[in-house]
Amino acid sequence: MNHYSKIITQDPTQPAAQAMLYGIGLTEEQLNQPFVGVASMGYDGNTCNMHLNHLAHIVKKELMAQNMVGLQFNTIGISDGITNGTAGMRYSLVSREIIADSIESVVAGHYYDGIVALPGCDKNMPGSIIAMGRLNRPAIMVYGGTIAPGKYKDQELNIVSAFEALGEKIAGTISDNDYKGIIKNACPGAGACGGMYTANTMAIAVEALGMSLPFSSSNPAVSEAKIKECQSVAHYMKLLLEQNIKPSDIMTFNAFENAITVLIALGGSTNAVLHIIAMAHSVGVKITPDDFQRISAQTPLIADFKPGGHYLMQNLHEMGGVPLVLKYLLEEGRLHGECLTVTGKTLAENVQSLPSLDFTTQKIIYPLHQPLKKNGHIQILYGNLAQKGSVAKITGKEGEHFTGPARVFDGENELIKGIEEKKIKPGDVVVIRYVGPKGGPGMPEMLKPTSALMGAGLGKSVALITDGRFSGGTHGFVVGHISPEAFDGGLIALVEDDDIIAIDAVANTIDLKVDAAVIEKRREQFIAPACKVKQGVLYKYALCVSDASKGCITDLL
Repeated sequence: MNHYSKIITQDPTQPAAQAMLYGIGLTEEQLNQPFVGVASMGYDGNTCNMHLNHLAHIVKKELMAQNMVGLQFNTIGISDGITNGTAGMRYSLVSREIIADSIESVVAGHYYDGIVALPGCDKNMPGSIIAMGRLNRPAIMVYGGTIAPGKYKDQELNIVSAFEALGEKIAGTISDNDYKGIIKNACPGAGACGGMYTANTMAIAVEALGMSLPFSSSNPAVSEAKIKECQSVAHYMKLLLEQNIKPSDIMTFNAFENAITVLIALGGSTNAVLHIIAMAHSVGVKITPDDFQRISAQTPLIADFKPGGHYLMQNLHEMGGVPLVLKYLLEEGRLHGECLTVTGKTLAENVQSLPSLDFTTQKIIYPLHQPLKKNGHIQILYGNLAQKGSVAKITGKEGEHFTGPARVFDGENELIKGIEEKKIKPGDVVVIRYVGPKGGPGMPEMLKPTSALMGAGLGKSVALITDGRFSGGTHGFVVGHISPEAFDGGLIALVEDDDIIAIDAVANTIDLKVDAAVIEKRREQFIAPACKVKQGVLYKYALCVSDASKGCITDLL
């Protein structure tokens, strides 16, 4: 089982390495055992991640108890909730690559035989899986778990409640005391944001993919179930090492189809499109936005989760957890049950002994024949505004068509100012541009603008399009990931106020209704902007990042 670590622990020409391992307290017996890296994204500054080092310690302790050497190390996390609406949000998507690069570097550089990753906030999950795919050695992801609901004046709260309270404040419909009350009570402790936002979306996708243990995505952060999950990891890691089951054995094309099907059925975040494409790339599997469209066309939306619905991940845990949903979709022939998972068993075998989903005792999950929407909420739109594609989040509550005059803003701060100055009217198509992968740089989320529009009472009467991306907490008629982005001279850079934009989520089109000759004249006058940064990680990212249609990966040749 020590296929990699023996290169440094058993080679007599590696005395310095062995001396250092003795120096950290390992015995001669342990130098013959498999080394397992325990990668924690734990840090103090974020509710999503504040408890992860504790969970990592439990995993390490159990690995040691089962004759494996657990070696804990840390990598970064960037809080989307804290950085949203600021220049700091540019670092969020970039952190996915830093996480993947750092896990890959430590595990490969130190010759670990396996890897357990404990992520919390949004980009932690895909960053962990990308690293596991590149390393292709036995690996398990342990999701940190969801936060409990907050409460204020009998109102159930989550992180988006705080963002939307800002819009209410701007609109003058909330008192200062209630505004502060919501903020103080939205996040009651450890765990990732509670709705079907990006963290929970990606955790569910990874469980359906087979790279985490059953129930990992729905076990709450602060629960006995999460502790027991961490304690069980060593058993499965030993099995993976003994049988040499690698991520490439698990992360197949069919497994990615399972992940996409489940996240669409449950109303997952649009960010999943970027992340799934990048995760698949790490194991040489090609997934494109068109795969999302194909699966979305045949997969009904059956879950009533926030932000567009009523429930949180905690509620799904209380009704039995994600494996019950997996079993239901398997029973309906929607998933590939033969796909291998980190338990050493197939997806179908993992859920075989579980009860079937009961639609009479809960209102979170609907039957496929009576869905909330007959097809998926993720729609891939093409047109002259998005020649390489864009990603829309259409739950059915917003309508399926929108045509209106453009109201253009170069960045989200301009939009917030525009809301304050009442520049936006019902029927407008709000355009936020120069916030793409290169233009940001970093493709920041537009949660603050969409939440502010909701809070200001405009969420149901305007559409919003952007070359940036959205939080899983975003709802409304929104289209993001527009490619080519404005920075690269995409047509979104040439849009002017009062131009007519037509969005059709049935025909899957997004077009600027301006005469071709006018567009050509504007293009002749277009001056490509300089990169907003001149050095550092954002500059390096802008130089090597692919466009959104290719997952914003940074190692594309």
